[in-house]
Amino acid sequence: MGRVVQIALGATLGFAAAFMVVRSGWLSNAPAPAQPPAEVAEVEPPATPGRFWAEGPIEGEPGEQHSRIAKLALEVAPGIVNVHTSKTVTRQPSQFPGLPPGFRDFFGGPGGRGLPRQQAPQQFQVPSMGSGFVISADGFIVTNVHVVAGVDQIRVHFSDGTESEARVVGLDPKTDIALIRVEGSTERHALRLGDSDALLPGDFVVAIGNPFGLDHTVTFGIVSAKGRELGQGPYDDYIQTDAAINPGNSGGPLLDLSGAVIGINTAVNPQANTIGFAVPINLAKDILPQLKANGSVTRGWIGVAVQVVTPELAKALSLTSTEGALIAQVTPGGPAEKAGVARGVARGDLIQSFDGKPVGKLSDLSRAVAATEVGKQVPVVLHRDGETRTVEILVEALDAGPEARAGGAPGGGAGSLGLRVQDLDDELRERLELGDLSGVAVVELEPDGPAARAGIEPGDVILEADRKPVASARELESRIAAAGKSVLLLVRRGGSTLFIAVSRGD
Repeated sequence: MGRVVQIALGATLGFAAAFMVVRSGWLSNAPAPAQPPAEVAEVEPPATPGRFWAEGPIEGEPGEQHSRIAKLALEVAPGIVNVHTSKTVTRQPSQFPGLPPGFRDFFGGPGGRGLPRQQAPQQFQVPSMGSGFVISADGFIVTNVHVVAGVDQIRVHFSDGTESEARVVGLDPKTDIALIRVEGSTERHALRLGDSDALLPGDFVVAIGNPFGLDHTVTFGIVSAKGRELGQGPYDDYIQTDAAINPGNSGGPLLDLSGAVIGINTAVNPQANTIGFAVPINLAKDILPQLKANGSVTRGWIGVAVQVVTPELAKALSLTSTEGALIAQVTPGGPAEKAGVARGVARGDLIQSFDGKPVGKLSDLSRAVAATEVGKQVPVVLHRDGETRTVEILVEALDAGPEARAGGAPGGGAGSLGLRVQDLDDELRERLELGDLSGVAVVELEPDGPAARAGIEPGDVILEADRKPVASARELESRIAAAGKSVLLLVRRGGSTLFIAVSRGD
């Protein structure tokens, strides 16, 4: 900002200097040419002494000069909040600042002569800011997980200047949606939630929030696109907008022209000025009741690994398009397998519809399954060999199956990498053409887990972990558990092998 001000100031001074040069010519010692006397117009004296200008709207009644955006901003302002947080950070001070580590160790050891000893760790508060909006009169507020996760204190500032302490009610990192609450008997102004599915690219929208600490900043634009996938996880379905969104807008509302919330401002493209992204409010509606009741979200699971239908695959499978989700693996003991192969669930099947909703791409299936109530029997339309059939699959809770997070808790085995693995049996060996190779088959991945982000795919066979062979899932578990922050895996894929380094999740 400082540089911008300097440039603007430089331009102003440059103009002033040029203006002064021109004036100096006019003010030179040369005699000025004679001019005829100017005629002075008669001016009617103003009604108010000292005022010589007109006031009021150009036309219409007073107040009509305000735009619909201005009126909307006034109407919703009481329900939009600034979220101020603080977090305690501990810093280990250097024992001997300015000395290389080896010299520090040498001089700091026994016999060090008069040098300072290690100081106590220093703790200090790191402040941060975001935005949010009230969704119920009893103080429930929506914001982003990255605004409030891991903080020590949350203070909510309202548009009337009042402040309140808030607490976290629930977090869903997979969608970056958080629910917090301010306590007290004061009735809060709740915003209405709209219908993000009804939006069309080109619709006008308004973003209001706290960018760079500039509270209740209003920006205006359009919906640039829908269904954007940013690689943040399997539930990516962002609204793209050119309404200016900046750091500090996170968690604030994206509104339609009726004042209803249709999105939660979440992300920006740092290389552009007018590319921002918001989580659709309909996605939030699916999970907010769970966040309020349980503090977290339980998602559905059907026990299949799917892949994109490429043009080559579509041709090989005699498909007329690349739409749908191709089943690459059916998890042993999972819901899909329980539906029975004879009834139509097998590798190579194409999922075209789930619970009455068309599946055009992988993310359509991920979002539909995740939003389905656990325990619901769902019709799934499958395509195989030119024929379609419908099977019923009982949706189970994600991570509740027999293959759930092998290794258990985060920081342990394969589960900490987002892997589900199983020992190789004769059928798998034959299917994967492994011969007498030893290894462990990857049967399923968490789509946004560390292994998936590193490039591991369902159907891969892990041959080594940290350069040591693995012959069983149990052996892989122990190798991963003993690894540090990352583990080097040797993976067989098709007829080739490759090394993939996987960093353990936070």
